[in-house]
Amino acid sequence: MEYSSGMKSLLIPPIVEREKLLQASPETLVEIILRQQAIIQQLLEEVERLKTNASSDSRSSSKPPSSDLLKRSENSAPEAPEGEARKRQPGGQPGHAGKTRKGFGRVDRHEVVRPHQCPECGGAKFAEVPVRVKYAEIAELVTPAIEVVRYEHQCCVCLDCEACVWGEQPDAMVGGQSLGVRLQALLVWLGNYGHLSYEKQQELLQELGQIAVGTGTLQATNARLSEAVTGVVEHLGDWVKQSAHVQVDETPWLVKGVKEWMWVACGVGFCLFHAGDTRSRAELETLLGQSFAGVLSSDDFSVYNGYAVRAQQKCLAHLRRHFKKVIKLKHGHNPPLGQVFLDLIDTAFAAHRHWRETQDASAYHHWAAGFKQEVQTALEEWLPKAGYAAGLLLRSLRDKAAQWWYFLDHPEVPPDNNRSERSLRLAVTKRKVCGGSRSMTGFAQTAILLTVIQTCRTQGRSVLEFFQQVLMATGSPNVRPMPSLIPGAST
Repeated sequence: MEYSSGMKSLLIPPIVEREKLLQASPETLVEIILRQQAIIQQLLEEVERLKTNASSDSRSSSKPPSSDLLKRSENSAPEAPEGEARKRQPGGQPGHAGKTRKGFGRVDRHEVVRPHQCPECGGAKFAEVPVRVKYAEIAELVTPAIEVVRYEHQCCVCLDCEACVWGEQPDAMVGGQSLGVRLQALLVWLGNYGHLSYEKQQELLQELGQIAVGTGTLQATNARLSEAVTGVVEHLGDWVKQSAHVQVDETPWLVKGVKEWMWVACGVGFCLFHAGDTRSRAELETLLGQSFAGVLSSDDFSVYNGYAVRAQQKCLAHLRRHFKKVIKLKHGHNPPLGQVFLDLIDTAFAAHRHWRETQDASAYHHWAAGFKQEVQTALEEWLPKAGYAAGLLLRSLRDKAAQWWYFLDHPEVPPDNNRSERSLRLAVTKRKVCGGSRSMTGFAQTAILLTVIQTCRTQGRSVLEFFQQVLMATGSPNVRPMPSLIPGAST
């Protein structure tokens, strides 16, 4: 009988009756025992793997917090005793400078508010000069919030040469489109960053501007802007392949119910999304080329192993979550083993944080030399005692030491892959709201627009202003230059 587990198929031998075992030769009995020992070992490994998966949550794995919902208690958590540290409360923190208490930095309209009736005597006449003045500022929507403008294009005769000349098209108009560039930019931002569906965008336009816009117009606006920025994103993609350091991650994405993959490659000042058909090496090579001359930061997914790069830094935060799962395996040496390596990883994070704050390279490298010896000593002590799950982690630390601890010699490279995970969160949130895409074309458009949005955010640029510049450059290519997403570029 064949049993298929999460690891590999197990060939279960047939049950042998007692009488036959009594008559079997010693060699046959030894063979049966050895075969059963091998099966027992595989089953123990499978049980350990299943226990690890069953205890996984957002704190011990890369699962999102939303996956913890069914495990949460229906009872309120007890309050922390007096004297113990409590979790930070939501909202403004003590000592935090507010952003709106001192106004908004500008005043668009000044309105004088005078009394109309005296509450003491009922009089309605007041002195022209006030005795005291106080000010209050509010930010408010105007009515309607969207302005409908009719441009009357006039053709006039030039008095110098008698030529008939039409009035120049305003910057807000592109091509014969019924929506201005600022409104188009806002709608694409709302759909791809605000995650508003086309139906909700229609409701918003009706509520704020009292205008009716069809779903087809909204779809065409999204597609038009995606096409307009495609060249800009391609130039960024070529630049990323030559960058010194990049972090890469991926997440599933549904297209008509079929699982595809959204990839992201990001670094300081850039974020490039890629709509991939698979989670294979081919997609990684599409992003970074057949080889990459810089440093690649990633998790320990098999696609990244063996890829031709100058150096790799595997995510230490992922490794930390794995050791937290090992601690939850209460049998054997798992709890003390997991705690030892969890403490080592926390020490490494603290030391790297201290280097970022002080930039003291000499002290950092002195610490790193001693830390490497601590890791080596811990591996030698615990590897012979490790079970299946912990053994996999320790052998990876031993065999891929240069990839797990690259930051010890090069602190300019962070020890985690957090930048790519934070960037990818935008795509994950959109996927959860919209459920995916209806076509690969729509999937590709989403990747292109998310690239622009997330790159502008990392560079501290206005996303709406960038979209406006692209639309105006598309409408007047000989007059307006196309803006660039490459960090440090002038346009």
